Amino acid sequence: MLSARPPHHPRARRARFRTALLTSLSLLTPPLTGGASLALLGAGAAHAAQPGLGSVQLTFTLDDADLYVNGAPQRWLSPPRNIGGRTMLPLRETAALLGQPIQASGTQVQLARLSLDTRKNTAALNGAAQPAGTVASVGSVTYVSARTLADALNANLTGDDAGRSFTLTALRDGGNPMSPQARFSTDKNVYAPGERVVYTEYPFDPDGADITARRWTGRQDVYFQPGTYTVTLTVTNSRGLQSQPFTRTIRVEGQPVDTPLTYALKYAQPGDAFPDPQILTYPAALISPQASPSYPLLFSDSPEVPDQSGILYQDSVTGRARLLGYHLNGLGRAARLYVIARNLESRPVEVRSERLGETAPTRIESILGQVTLLEYFASTGGTTLTLSPGQSAAVYASPTLGVGSGVNVMQDLSSSGKVELTYVMLEDSLPPTPQVIQQLPYLRPDGRHVRGTFPDAVRTLRVTLGALPTRLIIGDGRVDPAVTGTDALTGQTVRLSGNYGVLYDLEVNGAAGTAVALSPRGGLYRGAMNIQDGPITQTIKLPRSGNALKPDEPVLLWRAQSDRLNIDFVPSSGSNLPISLVFYRTGRVGAEGGVIKTYRP
Repeated sequence: MLSARPPHHPRARRARFRTALLTSLSLLTPPLTGGASLALLGAGAAHAAQPGLGSVQLTFTLDDADLYVNGAPQRWLSPPRNIGGRTMLPLRETAALLGQPIQASGTQVQLARLSLDTRKNTAALNGAAQPAGTVASVGSVTYVSARTLADALNANLTGDDAGRSFTLTALRDGGNPMSPQARFSTDKNVYAPGERVVYTEYPFDPDGADITARRWTGRQDVYFQPGTYTVTLTVTNSRGLQSQPFTRTIRVEGQPVDTPLTYALKYAQPGDAFPDPQILTYPAALISPQASPSYPLLFSDSPEVPDQSGILYQDSVTGRARLLGYHLNGLGRAARLYVIARNLESRPVEVRSERLGETAPTRIESILGQVTLLEYFASTGGTTLTLSPGQSAAVYASPTLGVGSGVNVMQDLSSSGKVELTYVMLEDSLPPTPQVIQQLPYLRPDGRHVRGTFPDAVRTLRVTLGALPTRLIIGDGRVDPAVTGTDALTGQTVRLSGNYGVLYDLEVNGAAGTAVALSPRGGLYRGAMNIQDGPITQTIKLPRSGNALKPDEPVLLWRAQSDRLNIDFVPSSGSNLPISLVFYRTGRVGAEGGVIKTYRP
């Protein structure tokens, strides 16, 4: 059984002194490092000294994992030891706690004025060899005499009467006067689980050079699990010089403010993914299809990889039409994709390009559809070709496609008369003249992909939101049936699974105070949508980076401000259908009265 020590006992006096020291230091400076930082020492991520603090003081006891760094409790990974009658400290761990840089090359290590050979366990101070036993190895850890370390750093080492507890006080390293300085702060030191952390960065360069790179370790905008977390920033300037790492510690404790889902509904940016394991249990929204003006879609995707020059698809239209072509160059030589318009009237006809999105050339299939949609929604069109009777001209010409490279083009056209539209793949050495095109073969479908003319290029839907969350399913072939059309070259009826190229004109009523997200249900998805929310019109890249892959990790699309939300959505070529649009209520839930932190430095 342990008994209480009397107040006059030497260890009790040290405890009272330590308590007073901790109280004084806590008023002067925040904790320098967190307990989690020691796990990063091997990677050189921890740096104990902070600006404005002249000295770094370690208070430690032999064979005790507990220590204090400028009054802040810490734990050693490798505690101090008595080895051969000497007080020994772990070299790298101590240097990191003191904020002192180490240079190493193989077994040669340099710390301030101290040089070591970790293979031979020898040391030299200012070139003078130190006694045997100054350096020792315990497992993979190199230990060095505490007295020698103090001499190398011009530090002060004091001990108690029993020779077991010590205080090592060293000046912080001055660093390279030309290096930039990393700096940041957080709005608090202690957070609840699920509470947003607001970071304010303020790095600088001594000579005003630009800070060109930032490297964070441990940074998260929110921590959902209680614990102590260490966040470190390193910056690089335009001269290529790197700062010392700058570290702060965050403690997470108490009652949760938000779950990952409720946090995302508050703070996620459009294009960000977030977890929702319940997403497939939400009921389907009641969709009301609407009659509206539409126009045909001319779709060319078969043969998807033509192996010779030829005509891929051809049909005639009058008025508005949408073109969608998706092909890879399988000719074995450079080639180009063209769409040729030929006037079938006995009078001049104007052909106007209203919108155009294109991706070419690329070998990355999932990029094709997303970039095309982003360009399509951003385009303003306006170019017009006037064709004399029988005259033809290219309304689209791709860049040169290397072997195996692809093109995706979506274009809205309007014509003042009847025109024939022809998709042509030509090797780059051949011009798309009428004489060349007349000699080209009609290429047969590949049996796996689709081509054809589909009468409904616009699908108009209306939804009135009720109980939330709810899902709107697109492209599954059942709730949202595939459009059907005709292959004009064979006369066969064709079905367009996924409705690629069909524009969904979706009007959502009762949307104010809701968020909408995209959930991929068929695999990889990478696309874009256009939003109109009152006076705001915005195209959203989905996701903001990478691909959406998992149904239970939806990608935020928008938080509605108006009661009526309009969404223009076109299924993205090269991505997988179906998808669901999921609607959530974004009420201000959570602790602290449901407060949302709006400051974004």
